[in-house]
Amino acid sequence: MIEITLPDGSVKEFEKNTTPMEVAKSISEGLARNVISADFNGITVETKTPLTDNGSLILYTWNNPEGKKAFWHSSAHLLAQAILFFHPQAKLTIGPAIDNGFYYDVDFGSESISENDFKKIEDKMLEFARQKFEFEMRSVSKADALSYYKEQGNEFKVELIENLTDGDITFCDHSDFTDLCRGGHVPNTGIIKAVKVMSVAGAYWRGDENKPQLTRVYGISFPKQKELKEYLLLLEEAKKRDHRKLGKELELFAFSAKVGQGLPLWLPKGAALRERLENFLKKAQKKAGYEMVISPHIGQKELYVTSGHYEKYGEDSFQPIHTPKENEEFLLKPMNCPHHCEIFNVKPYSYKDLPKRYAEFGTVYRYEQSGELHGLTRVRGFTQDDAHIFCTPDQLIDEFNAVIDIVLYVFSALGFKDFTTQISLRDPDNKEKYIGSDENWEKAENAIMRSAKEKGLNTVIEYGEAAFYGPKLDFMVKDVLGRNWQLGTIQVDYNLPERFDLTYKGSDNQLHRPVMIHRAPFGSMERFIAILIEHTGGNFPLWLTPEQVILLPISEKYENYTKNVLHLLENSEIRALVDNRNEKIGRKIRDAEMSKIPFMLIIGENEEKEGTVSVRKHSEGDLGSFTIEQFAKIIQDEIDKTLQQF
Repeated sequence: MIEITLPDGSVKEFEKNTTPMEVAKSISEGLARNVISADFNGITVETKTPLTDNGSLILYTWNNPEGKKAFWHSSAHLLAQAILFFHPQAKLTIGPAIDNGFYYDVDFGSESISENDFKKIEDKMLEFARQKFEFEMRSVSKADALSYYKEQGNEFKVELIENLTDGDITFCDHSDFTDLCRGGHVPNTGIIKAVKVMSVAGAYWRGDENKPQLTRVYGISFPKQKELKEYLLLLEEAKKRDHRKLGKELELFAFSAKVGQGLPLWLPKGAALRERLENFLKKAQKKAGYEMVISPHIGQKELYVTSGHYEKYGEDSFQPIHTPKENEEFLLKPMNCPHHCEIFNVKPYSYKDLPKRYAEFGTVYRYEQSGELHGLTRVRGFTQDDAHIFCTPDQLIDEFNAVIDIVLYVFSALGFKDFTTQISLRDPDNKEKYIGSDENWEKAENAIMRSAKEKGLNTVIEYGEAAFYGPKLDFMVKDVLGRNWQLGTIQVDYNLPERFDLTYKGSDNQLHRPVMIHRAPFGSMERFIAILIEHTGGNFPLWLTPEQVILLPISEKYENYTKNVLHLLENSEIRALVDNRNEKIGRKIRDAEMSKIPFMLIIGENEEKEGTVSVRKHSEGDLGSFTIEQFAKIIQDEIDKTLQQF
């Protein structure tokens, strides 16, 4: 007999070689019908994998992320099978599940695939799926695995196998299809009821632009046709909200081939919006005791060698800048924290001086491959709302809690209500990826977990997601389309203070190391604004939107009164502009609606005579006639609802 521990902590006894599916049936037939994957002692297993030892078992359904991963991984096998049906000479490489669906990278040789081929591939996938083929895992020796793929002439699979350990190699079979695979499948293909080939794109083998270019075929699948339809509708809504599309329509930002890929240009309206975001955070930071600093856009290479950033990111950074002086090298700044360490080092501090809180909207640069660039979410130059707190160990929890308060304030003011927090810890099985002692890591990890608990945050723990110098608390926000984004991060760091030899004099008159907290509520201004555009659909909170009001005079006869209204609004610090084009009022209203301006003020004979304005609200219609003072109060009341004082 073996003992199986379930997620609720209960322990049940089963016969040796019992499968996860049999465990599910022992709980309920309903659960058994829905279970599609399982985890045993932290390892993904098939639902029919025999369990031979005591251990912890988690059963996954479609509603679990892990269940979706198994579903989509299995669907990738179906996709590959269908591709080989139509292109027998194609060479398969890798086909993982991703956040939404799956892909398979394929070398089609002299052939190609286009959107015109999607329907027949989908139909063939469903034809295979309906036959309810079971996924069968089997171990294969390294020699046999190499022989199998060498015979096929698939140098990509051969390269993968050559890097695997003999004894750890497995194949997955279903129907007449075989693939190199580590496992993690649904019970059979019949569970897959709806599929869609989404797109094709170019992708370099192993992400290396010096290696062959492959065709990446993206797809998604569902257990019900209804869910696929809902997903496609969601995609259509996402297209409407795409920040690249809205950014252009609302004249917020642009890109120029001459300036360079991944380097956004902020247009006047976008720059004004961004400046308001910065001022909003600066005001809160000032109340929280932060001091603004400014650091240069470049630094000596040695600075980033000291911090460890060069070792970790040097290959992915822009190449060093060489000066006329021999052996002198500078780098475009990849991070702000080394500079802030040097600011702290400018003069000695006592424990009475701490904490020191340095904040900067600092622009940093990372070289992203051109294929990875995407609007404002993946760029080569971006501005972080960076701050670094240097404190004593006794101050750490209070400071960390105070940073959480700032992040929550930001989310509240910008309408992000649905979020979880992820405690990102180092990978205990791969510690060489990180710098610093075990003792320092344990201190930092424990501090984050304690602080999150004190704040009552809804947390999940993810191993292997820490920064190379310390653990972190990441805020995962769900937007209106149900997508998860990582926004805002707080990190505890005992390592950079050691690397930069940072000290303060304690109450015992001895020198001690400060603890360093890294924090960025926005993350990067570019990415945050991109997500905000898509979350709001361009309908920003009234306090933030570039233009709050547009004045629409019916004709030029009311130009003087319109100017007077504009002047009164500006005196009330309301951002307004005038549409004095020689257009019909209906056209002016439509254009204002398209520009997503929150309020339209119609001005004609009656308004001039009565000293009022006729108010129309974006997407809602007419609100009625108001005096300027009454309208100004409407604006202020709406702002006060969302923008509380910190």
